[in-house]
This record gives sequence, structure tokens and C-alpha cells, in this order.
Amino acid sequence: MESRVFSRATTIAHVRRPLRESHSNTSCSFISIKPIGAVGEGGNLIWGRQLRPSLLLEASSPINARKDILRPVMAAASSPAEGSDSSGDGKVAPIGFFDKYPALVTGFFFFMWYFLNVIFNILNKKIYNYFPYPYFVSVIHLFVGVVYCLVSWTVGLPKRAPIDSNLLKLLIPVAVCHALGHVTSNVSFAAVAVSFTHTIKALEPFFNAAASQFVLGQSIPITLWLSLMPVVLGVSMASLTELSFNWTGFISAMISNISFTYRSLYSKKAMTDMDSTNIYAYISIIALFVCIPPAILVEGPQLIKHGFNDAIAKVGLTKFISDLFWVGMFYHLYNQLATNTLERVAPLTHAVGNVLKRVFVIGFSILVFGNKISTQTGIGTGIAIAGVATYSYIKAKMEEEKRRGKAA
Repeated sequence: MESRVFSRATTIAHVRRPLRESHSNTSCSFISIKPIGAVGEGGNLIWGRQLRPSLLLEASSPINARKDILRPVMAAASSPAEGSDSSGDGKVAPIGFFDKYPALVTGFFFFMWYFLNVIFNILNKKIYNYFPYPYFVSVIHLFVGVVYCLVSWTVGLPKRAPIDSNLLKLLIPVAVCHALGHVTSNVSFAAVAVSFTHTIKALEPFFNAAASQFVLGQSIPITLWLSLMPVVLGVSMASLTELSFNWTGFISAMISNISFTYRSLYSKKAMTDMDSTNIYAYISIIALFVCIPPAILVEGPQLIKHGFNDAIAKVGLTKFISDLFWVGMFYHLYNQLATNTLERVAPLTHAVGNVLKRVFVIGFSILVFGNKISTQTGIGTGIAIAGVATYSYIKAKMEEEKRRGKAA
């Protein structure tokens, strides 16, 4: 994918004059591109993804300053009056819609992220109501996504980034944890109500904090631990009176939390300059190969004996295949959009958005499936979501302050 740097608040005046005077003066002034805010605040986007700090162009020396006088600088000029005379020699590229209205684009990303996630969860549960084989469905999710990635690479949207053996070794643990977390999430979705699974998965920040404290040896402030207490209390209250409760669904959701926690830990070790779209494509491919063997071993004989036939008898072959295809597409697209959205906004904004997404999923699943929940379950779910929101807010604020301290 061709990458061009667009600085959204850069105004360039008198572009041509410094270039002409550079031949006669020993001291020259050069135009530079400076970061527009921190990386986490959405500055310096490369076609929707953010540059790492080490890749940002700086003007700390004349050598670096010469590199700044490039075509991207010329493209940032907003009108001929700002950087050229009326002769037309300094024509500039027009500002596109995505650069002119970034807030609308970000809002669209959030909307599609929520919409696709809600549709995925609803369709996924409807499939399990007539085809209760979560291992096989998990494979389908990944398989459809991998086919989508391969087609996208073929047409060059995006262009496939090469991968070497070193990066592959780093991505394998991430993909294995991703596969395990994905399969166990689906086992829980098939066993209990969607709303209950998402309530249990609200405990994921607790596992993240515990892993950071006891596995990585990082000191977790007491304020973060205190903010997690409502999450644990809320999930406990919801679990005690959940009408669809069973141990398979509960334990599977907990294993999913642990798996995704370790995925986060391994992801930090696998930091790379490759764009998120290609990274997620490679992780999906590896995870697919990880999920196939257990699906064959656990559900293969049942599928061949009566699983496929029962599903086709209930809904028909066309609807069965169509449901599997679309649930796979929704799964891949909502995950990809979640990553793309994270790269467009500050961590705090994304954290709050992630909490609201869970609220939307729980709410819509209750409405669509008509799940009856007790008063205690409803209160417990609300307390857990509020706890996650508080934790996410405090953690994101701490990360922003840490970044500002390093920048200063």
C-alpha cells in the first residue's frame, strides 16, 4: 500500500523562496513536518494507521531538515496563495474528504465497529441454536477471514507485507493465544446466553492487571486494583442468579479471558512496523491452522454422523452456508475495524468505546433473543460494566501522562 504522510494542521508559507535561496546563502531555512500531537492522539496517520515515534520526521538537524523537503510537504499546502504565485508552477494536491473531515471518518469507524460486532454476536448465537458445534464454527470464522485477506492481497488492497522467520516466531505465540481465546469464547457463546458471556468477559482487565503484576513484574497502582473490585463483584452477582448459567459456559469464558491476556503480553514482545491489517491477516492464518486439529478431533465424528444433516434439515442448505459465510465475514471485519479504530483515536477514547460496545452487545442480545434476566443479574452486569469503564479511564489517563512525561 503506498504510504503518504498527511499532516492535518500544517500550514506552509512561501514554499518556493527557501528553495531558491538555498543556492546563495550558507544559512538556509527548511520546512519541516512536526508531529501533530501524540501518536495515541491520532496525529500523523498513514492511510488510517499511525506512525511509531521512531518513524516520525523530525527537524533536529540540517540533515534531517533536508529530508523534510519532500513531496508530502508540497501536498500539505492548502491553496496556491499560501505557497506559490499565480503562474501555476506550485500546484498542490487537493485535500481529500477523509483528510478534510477526520471526525466524521472516525465516527464512521466507531459506528461500523459497533454495528458489525452486534450483528456478529446475534447471527453467531442464532447459528448455535440449530448447529451447536463451536469448534467447527470457530474454524469457519477464521477461514472466511483468511480467504478475505488472500483476495485483498491479490488485488493489492492492501499490498501484502513480506514476513520473515523472525517475525513469524514472534507472531506464533500471539496467534496460538488468539486461537485458544477465540474457540473458548465460542464454546461459551454456544453454552450460555450471549449477555452472560460478555458479562464474564468484562473480567478481562482484571486478568490483564494480574498478569502485568505477577508475570511481568510491573507495579500496578492501588487505584487500578480498587477500580477492578466492582468488576469482580458485578460478575459474581450476575453469575449467581444467571438463568442460563452452566459451568461449561462460565469456565470457557474464563479461559478465554486468560488466553486474550497472554495474547496481549506476547503482542508487546512482537511489536513491529508492519501495518495492523497485514499483522491481523498473518495472525488469522496461523490461528486457522491451530484451530483445525481440535475441531476435527472433538467434533469431526459428530459432524459427519448427524451434525451437517440436522442443520440442513432445519434451515436448508442455502441458509446454512449463507449464515456461516456471513458470520465469518462479520467476525473478521469487526476485529479489523476495532484495530483500525484504535489507531485513529487516543487510548482513552478507544477504552471508553470498547466498554460502550459491550453494553450495546449485551443490550441488543437481550432484546433480540428475549433472554430473561433476574434483577440481581441486571444490577451485577451494570456494576461490572461501570467498573470496567472506571478501570479503562484510569489506566488510559495514566498511560497518557506517562507518554507526556517521556515527551517532555
